[in-house]
Amino acid sequence: MSLRRTVYLVSLLILSFLTILYGCETLKKAKPIYSIKEYERMIVGRLDADYVGTDNCLKACHTHDKIRTYFEASTMGAQLSADSGMPLVDCESCHGPGSLAIEGITPEKVEEDKRQGKQTACNYDTLLHLESLPAGAQSLICLKCHTAHALFNVHNWNASEHAQNDVSCSDCHPVHIGADLTTKPRDTKQMCLKCHQEIGAEFSMPSRHPVLEKKILCTDCHDPHGFISEKILRKTTVKETCTQCHAEKDGPFLYEHADITENCITCHSPHGSVNNNLLKVREPFLCLQCHMGHKMNTSGGSPSSLDSKSAFYTRCTDCHSQIHGTDIPSASGTGRFIQ
Repeated sequence: MSLRRTVYLVSLLILSFLTILYGCETLKKAKPIYSIKEYERMIVGRLDADYVGTDNCLKACHTHDKIRTYFEASTMGAQLSADSGMPLVDCESCHGPGSLAIEGITPEKVEEDKRQGKQTACNYDTLLHLESLPAGAQSLICLKCHTAHALFNVHNWNASEHAQNDVSCSDCHPVHIGADLTTKPRDTKQMCLKCHQEIGAEFSMPSRHPVLEKKILCTDCHDPHGFISEKILRKTTVKETCTQCHAEKDGPFLYEHADITENCITCHSPHGSVNNNLLKVREPFLCLQCHMGHKMNTSGGSPSSLDSKSAFYTRCTDCHSQIHGTDIPSASGTGRFIQ
């Protein structure tokens, strides 16, 4: 082999290695559509505008608007008072500086418009167009205040599945809809199912958790603002989440059901199923995915008169009733979950 060919092959090998290494490192890095600096530019507002205060904004444009009443009665509106002892929150906190929006609006113009049956309008083009901002930028406006607030569990928001799927705070918390900015627990069902329609269909199956009846809520199991667990569960594992209600299945047991002790959804569909007890597959086929079938025995210990096919196709839990675990050994002295 010539020296030139050897150098060529070595160079090609090094180049391939560097390409793979760079590619792997690139895949590991987050690739936001916009950088943080770009998001910050989006939520600053017009740099040539000044802050004029809520009173100046509202008396010019929203004197007869329900928005003012709702906002002043809301949790955030309560902070408009300088002596509230809380960080000041006003219209310009979200919409940006408003001097250009009300430029040229005088008391005389407001009165003239009133006589003509018109409502004086702001120049909304100079304010932030919140609806046109990416979901991440919309949420960042809220997170300016709420990230550090201990009463609002949003410190996991940026890593949550909702944030990663372009859900913004205002999708669930419409700020101008009324005085109560939080969604009442019993109203969360409709709010969640407007997006999670496939889950809503599962709640209509014969065996289901009673979410439609409002006996349990989506937020009983899931934290919509994000958590360290998969599927934004409120607990670290699936079992910890389920045993908040199903405590009798928690254990620990002397005889546990092997590999399913930490993950209930190995056998159960959490939202709804066509099978009894939310089972993913009907018995005995669910059990036969892991266990070999066996013939049933009579009380005397001899094989039953049933043929082998009939013996296999029955419900395993008719005999193995303590299927989640038990402290009592079976007649054989081993744990067969019979008692």
